[in-house]
Amino acid sequence: MGIIAYLLIGLCAGFLAGKILKGGGFGLIGNLVVGIVGAVVGGFIFDFLGFQATGMIGSLLTATAGAIILLFLIGLVKKN
Repeated sequence: MGIIAYLLIGLCAGFLAGKILKGGGFGLIGNLVVGIVGAVVGGFIFDFLGFQATGMIGSLLTATAGAIILLFLIGLVKKN
């Protein structure tokens, strides 16, 4: 996949994670950053657990799961 595909997956993942956890997004740039960092987190966690996601749908699921975990952790830190 090219860089444009990764950015689109990151944007979609950040948007989905924002909708799932907070009911709203963080704007275009915020969703993109959360999605891309979430993809890294999700990829690391899936690899650690022995899961392997392939294709665009697998990448989107991995990135969304990572973004949800990332937003959850950010929410825990913000409350303290």
